[in-house]
Amino acid sequence: MTGGAALRAVTQGTASYEALLSALARRGESDLDRVEPAVREILAAVRSEGDAALTRYVSRFEKRPLPKAWVERDYGGEAALRCLPKPVAEALIEAAARIRRYHERQAQALGGFEYTEDGVTLGSRVTPLARVGVYAPGGKARYPSSVLMCAVPAQVAGVEDIIVACPDTSPEVRAACHLAGVHALLDAGGAQAVAALAYGTASVPRVDKIVGPGNIYVAAAKRLVFGEVDIDSIAGPSEILVVADETADPVLVAADLLSQAEHDEAAYPLLVTNSTRLVELVQAELARQLSDLPRKAIAEVSVRNNGAALLVKDRDGLIAVCNQLAAEHVAVHTAGARELADRILRAGAIFVGAMTPEAAGDYLAGPSHVLPTGGAARYGAPLGVYDFVSRTSIIAYEAAALLEQGPKITAFARAEGLEAHARAVEFRTVSGR
Repeated sequence: MTGGAALRAVTQGTASYEALLSALARRGESDLDRVEPAVREILAAVRSEGDAALTRYVSRFEKRPLPKAWVERDYGGEAALRCLPKPVAEALIEAAARIRRYHERQAQALGGFEYTEDGVTLGSRVTPLARVGVYAPGGKARYPSSVLMCAVPAQVAGVEDIIVACPDTSPEVRAACHLAGVHALLDAGGAQAVAALAYGTASVPRVDKIVGPGNIYVAAAKRLVFGEVDIDSIAGPSEILVVADETADPVLVAADLLSQAEHDEAAYPLLVTNSTRLVELVQAELARQLSDLPRKAIAEVSVRNNGAALLVKDRDGLIAVCNQLAAEHVAVHTAGARELADRILRAGAIFVGAMTPEAAGDYLAGPSHVLPTGGAARYGAPLGVYDFVSRTSIIAYEAAALLEQGPKITAFARAEGLEAHARAVEFRTVSGR
């Protein structure tokens, strides 16, 4: 690729391959520490000063007229939907319906349980959170899709109050809020919005959990308020790992890589393949597609700085790389795509076959597109209904059951040096106290 951006190509078995694979496996190491002092200052100010600090930071960072009220409950979402171009409105309506159907199925698997065994009744009760905050990014792009992907699962879970934080919301975002059952809009962004949601102000009610992607300041703020409220995850740059063999179409492979590269200069467009020829064809196709891409300036930096083509020996090598990198999006462009996909154990979302573009998952397929990034799919999961519920254990002993288990409980307690624990049992079970 002359005069443009190229994937860094490395071959399995070489020192450069091992070095690059090791570096990619650590891509989740963020630069949050760099912005943490500034974020701590914002959080502390909003916590102590409330709306006054929110006003100050919105004025400083967002550089726009201040809203009449920070929180709108009558935000005109239905009217905004009616005013959208028909194709956009129809797309939002269908997306909301598909996302809701998917998460309604997910909700069916969340039910609690209860059983009685030897005089002890045990159970798990599942209840929705009372209030959640959804962060919807502004800045380089507006994302009504993120509103749907975060708020619809919360609505399906039964959350009573859903507040979306988004600065200077567009009609598309307001329409998406309406379709997702959002109860209110917070007209602010950045760390100051996260602080307002986490701590509450005179105008902004405190939430139980904050979800949704944002920039490095938002990510740092979410990390710092965790414990005051729950969060979904610390979102890093978007990423895609395209898994391809000699049967793959280089046009589609390049298109999938660029669909993530255009998000942000820090995005990771990655390819793993066992075909040298495919790497060459994809490099050429990237140059062709970049030439007239509206967001070329962003995508080109992403490809140049973070793009990579990992050339492995065989199909097992493809799978090994997938499981080591645990990527946010994995697109499978191979023969026997489903069989290969079933062997990928660590991924945020897997897009199976050449006719399944990652973009379908971003907008219309149904599962939430809020996914673990930076290798967090090793232990994380897509945002879902289960993120918007709490679980409570239920324990009820009959007297005979406590008499039976009492000696073991007291022995355990005294082994840990906790005499009051033991006595709390014996006061119930030993006569003559």
